[in-house]
Amino acid sequence: MIVRLGAVGYLNARPLVYQLDRSPDFSLRFDIPSRCADLLHSGAIDVGLIPSIEYLRGGPLSIVPGLAIASRGPVTSVMLYTTRPIEQVRSIAMDTSSRTSVALVRVLCAKLFKITPSFEPLGPDLDAMLRRCDAALMIGDNALFEPRAGNREIVDLGDAWTQLTGLPFVYAFWAGKPGVLTPAHVRALHETRDRGVAEAETVAREYLRDQPERQALGARYLRDNIKYHFGDDERAGLELFYRYAADIGVAPARMLRFY
Repeated sequence: MIVRLGAVGYLNARPLVYQLDRSPDFSLRFDIPSRCADLLHSGAIDVGLIPSIEYLRGGPLSIVPGLAIASRGPVTSVMLYTTRPIEQVRSIAMDTSSRTSVALVRVLCAKLFKITPSFEPLGPDLDAMLRRCDAALMIGDNALFEPRAGNREIVDLGDAWTQLTGLPFVYAFWAGKPGVLTPAHVRALHETRDRGVAEAETVAREYLRDQPERQALGARYLRDNIKYHFGDDERAGLELFYRYAADIGVAPARMLRFY
């Protein structure tokens, strides 16, 4: 059986699928994170690289062990842009491409920033978002390559989470219906990750082939900011995020289950 995989189309996911399109065991499609989750929940794909918050919202699902999109400290691609100091923010525009980062903003507002803003879902257009709200959440390539100049303060949410907890933050992982993947499938996904991480410069160059001025930044981001292992610290960070999310009513609590 060919396993239908749904992956995130952003640069940060590419090491997890590097050369996977050559495998006869998988078919692969790319979408924004929220769409990956919808496709998995609807059964249109067998395994998805889903936003971590979506594990709490559908199921039952099993997680592929050892693999994640995570960060410890600055992530540089999950950013809150503000037009005033964070303690004075009263409204935040939320990138509709995201679900985990939306939940992370809500958690950080409650647990770290100590503010109770209103939230408005909007498409990822920073200028338009900041015309409507005091702050704007942007994720993925849009945040990574957004010019940093201007009268905006910028909060790196990966860094904010680690400041709050001392732990990594897990943004996404492979998950699917129980029994869909064999041990051989899991090994293949691990081998793919290992190749992609080892070839970060090649991955960035191929992904940004039409934007050579961004290739060095892309490679540095994959090498220095994004982590692709799901170990004990990542699990602790994820379980704490789930506990905080449940505390503020963002999602129900659920135990982790792995293949």
